Formats: sequence, structure tokens, C-alpha cells
Amino acid sequence: QVHLVESGGGSVQSGGSLKLSCVYSEYTSSTVLAWFRQAPGKEREGVAAIESDGEMHFADSVKGRFSISKDSDKNTLYLQMNSLKPEDTAMYYCAADYGGWPTLRGPLQSSAYSYWGQGTQVTVSS
Repeated sequence: QVHLVESGGGSVQSGGSLKLSCVYSEYTSSTVLAWFRQAPGKEREGVAAIESDGEMHFADSVKGRFSISKDSDKNTLYLQMNSLKPEDTAMYYCAADYGGWPTLRGPLQSSAYSYWGQGTQVTVSS
């Protein structure tokens, strides 16, 4: 059973930074890890993804502000969020896929991921 556990959310003022972490239980040569977010009343959207070869993908709305990385020794995925805006307020989820679906459906498509964490709340005040 795959487990994903996020942490690091919180409240911050506009312009501030937060770093989210996601501990994952499994990793293979075909794993793609990603961060998604969902604000109240809105659809879940892909924020960033990192493939097993290190290729990264970002939503246009976060390019230049967010970075994604992973520490294989710690089985941990990170999302560094800088220059936060009130519109970044959402529940942030970690996701993983091991079967190649992100390549077929797009690395920032939620339908490409089979495993999800429980989420961590990020609130940015103006």
C-alpha cells in the first residue's frame, strides 16, 4: 500500500514563503511525483511535477515562484513556495504515479495519478 503524507502547510502573509514536504512510501524508476492544490469551489489543479529522470513541470501561475525537489535518501518530496499570493490559498496535495500515466495524460493532470496524500492547508493573507 502506497502512503503519502504531507506536512508544512500554514498561514503566511502575501510575499512570504513556505516549504511543503511529502514523505512517500515507494519509489520506482517510473515514478512521477507531483503537487496539486484545490481551493474552495474550484477544481483541483496541478502545481508542479517531477519525473524520475529529474524533468520538472510547473503550472504557469507558479513559474518563477515555486520549485519542486526530492530527497531520495529521505523519500521526501518538497515544494518550495516563494512570493506567495492570496490566490495561492488552497489545500495542497501530494500525488504519485508508478504506471506511466502522467506521460500519457500530462504530468499536471490529476487523472494521471493513482495515489494521493491527505493534504495540507496553505493560507496566504493580503
